[in-house]
Amino acid sequence: MLDIAEELNRWVEQGRDFAVATVVAVGGSAPRQPGAALAVDSEGTAIGSVSGGCVEGAVYELCRQALEDGETVRERFGYSDDDAFAVGLTCGGIIDILVTPVPVGSPARAVFEAALAAASRGEAAALARIAEGPAELMGRAVLVRTEGPFEGALGGHPELDRTIAEEARAMLDAGRTGVLEIGADGRLCGEPLKVLVESSVPPPRMIVFGAIDFASALVRIGKFLGYRVTVCDARPVFATKNRFPEADEIVVDWPHRYLESTEVDGRTVLCVLTHDAKFDVPLLELALRLPVAYVGAMGSRRTHEDRNKRLRDVGVTEIELARLRSPIGLDLGARSPEETALSIAAEIVANRRGGSGVALTGAHIPIHPDVANTVIDRIGSVA
Repeated sequence: MLDIAEELNRWVEQGRDFAVATVVAVGGSAPRQPGAALAVDSEGTAIGSVSGGCVEGAVYELCRQALEDGETVRERFGYSDDDAFAVGLTCGGIIDILVTPVPVGSPARAVFEAALAAASRGEAAALARIAEGPAELMGRAVLVRTEGPFEGALGGHPELDRTIAEEARAMLDAGRTGVLEIGADGRLCGEPLKVLVESSVPPPRMIVFGAIDFASALVRIGKFLGYRVTVCDARPVFATKNRFPEADEIVVDWPHRYLESTEVDGRTVLCVLTHDAKFDVPLLELALRLPVAYVGAMGSRRTHEDRNKRLRDVGVTEIELARLRSPIGLDLGARSPEETALSIAAEIVANRRGGSGVALTGAHIPIHPDVANTVIDRIGSVA
């Protein structure tokens, strides 16, 4: 649901009643992952998606029904090719949908409002809901932030809210969305409940070092993928807003000095496009020792070998060097800055998602890994 927080928060501000359908579990080659949502207001307006089009019509009707009767329901949609008139997924996957009415004045409305407001402002927050369990607990929610007490209540055993809040905060710290299984008494025993935890975190960072023409294309695709993009270069004549209008931040500084002073985390990607040893070596010496998601460096095979030798000379270990993606990008036969940026972005996505980078044609691998009932990774508020 938090993937459509901005639109839903506008509905909240306008005082609209609405119901929200959220993917809570998937199996096989399902098109959307847990947390994806479709919402419908009392006037019949719809936003979002749970399946890329396969079952949207049926889910829309479930939302309309939930607004009428006030009942939270869970529905499963599976393979439908055997029956041309069946409602289901043609991709062979399975999705479970939780449909929750959120009219003005409902018990969970205040928690939903707080979660949507936080997510729309880009603040870190996680919303936990019972996705499978006793009917009296369905539709209730708990909101946690990085600090402070949780908001809302699920009811049931007194330990349940506290335990779920702790687990949700741990998932929020890791920027993850997914499903937890926990006992109804708040421990890992007793009658099991399934709890959907949706995390919304600020966009991850992409830092592009080197204000060159390839960087301009990479900035654009980085923004498209949902990153907060910084361009850093020591040369003020090149590091300008006019040359990189889509960048969130332009920094004129020596790359290694800026990297020492800025905040990075496990979702940050570092793209080194300078291919100049005086910039690259001190920068990569630091970058390869930071807990970031990706470090890539541009350059020819010859540049790569020379750079690796220089890095070894300053004490970079083989284990640290193994983290370096160089030459940067996947082999797409790229020539133009835009094609090169695409190859870099493809490698970043493959690295993040565990993809092989090979063509799907003729490859006996699943298009979408089976993530049913597992915790999945998310990029901020962008699924």
